Amino acid sequence: MRPDEPLEHASAPRPPADRVMATSLCPSTLKGAGVTKRDWKIVNPGGSRRVVVTKDLPGERWLRFLTAADCRVEIAQGDDILAAPEIVAALGDRVDAAIGQLTEAWSADTLGALAAAGALIYSQFAVGYDNVDVAAATRLGLPVGNTPGVLTETTAEMAVALTFAAARRVTEGDRMMRAGAYHGWLPSMLLGNLLYRGTLGIVGAGRIGAAYARMMAEGHRMDLVYYDVRPNQELEASIADYAAFLVAHGERPVTCRRAEALPELLGASDVVSIHAALAAETRHLIGAPELAAMKEGAVLINASRGPLVDEAALVAHCRAHPRFRAGLDVYEREPVMAPGLSELDNVVLVPHLGSATTWTREGMATLAAANAAAILRGWPVWPPVAGREDVLPFLEEEKPPHAAPSIVNAVDLGLPQFAAGPPAGEDQQ
Repeated sequence: MRPDEPLEHASAPRPPADRVMATSLCPSTLKGAGVTKRDWKIVNPGGSRRVVVTKDLPGERWLRFLTAADCRVEIAQGDDILAAPEIVAALGDRVDAAIGQLTEAWSADTLGALAAAGALIYSQFAVGYDNVDVAAATRLGLPVGNTPGVLTETTAEMAVALTFAAARRVTEGDRMMRAGAYHGWLPSMLLGNLLYRGTLGIVGAGRIGAAYARMMAEGHRMDLVYYDVRPNQELEASIADYAAFLVAHGERPVTCRRAEALPELLGASDVVSIHAALAAETRHLIGAPELAAMKEGAVLINASRGPLVDEAALVAHCRAHPRFRAGLDVYEREPVMAPGLSELDNVVLVPHLGSATTWTREGMATLAAANAAAILRGWPVWPPVAGREDVLPFLEEEKPPHAAPSIVNAVDLGLPQFAAGPPAGEDQQ
């Protein structure tokens, strides 16, 4: 059975929602250049609505949202990234929604094919969406969903892990042990940086940046300098409250201030962690001049977006300054690394694990599916107002709200906002 072939009539007898069929598609089955052989898992094959999912997602709750909305769910199998021709071929002539990945290019052409096939929404399995032409989606009348609020602390924790792995040379020690090169304790072996009571620089003080800042300031008494286009008054107040707590217990307070310019932060910080959004103006935000402005033994962390850092410049700087250290979770041309990066002992490398906890990834899948199911059912959008930023009702409640958790272009499309409780007696998921 092909992902793009007509569905059974809606009135036809439907198999149980947990019935799964798997089929192999050969290149000739889906027409178009760039289309490869692929297995597809089909869940609820008798569903009246068709949803194409470009990667299998963790957990089961996300599928319950879609099957409860009477969706036939077609899930691409395999670890390789679907190219645009294969996505377009899989969408076919009729589809109601698509759930895609940050690693895929959802361009105006691909979104146009999605809209032409009758889709009502594109939902992304990620909080970021710089791979999606949101302006084109808006012109086409397509809502674009994302998954905020579920990966803030998880990603901040990864930035903390990278910080200490780099500063305390953890991966160098690991390699030494595995190579059998440790022959006993030495006074000067693998000396790293003490971060306690140092200065932390945050580039981009949004949710993740602020969470990381609080972890480091409150856990390690670090003074905070942040650089953002807008003041983060909530973060400043939180650090001020913690400073007062320290004073009340006879300790020196920590401080928090907003830098007027990026070089000011770079020169003052022992650790610089990047949490900015990727845009044309932030590409290569950290390049050779910025690296030169940092302290000789500073630590640079990037768990945001790879192109924020000029990777070639980072390689050159780390070669020339062996006391300088970096920790990277993302890469400029991911999954490819800049030449020489993997050869550097003073750089810690992990494969985009920022959101990689079971709870977070299953939560992301649930939110992506909830966005699609809600729009298909004609439900409103969960509003980003005080008291409703929390997405836990969608993740943990037996009867989640009758709403789409997050639609990034909801205002531009004029979508209605959730204002009251759900009607009684109707399936939620």
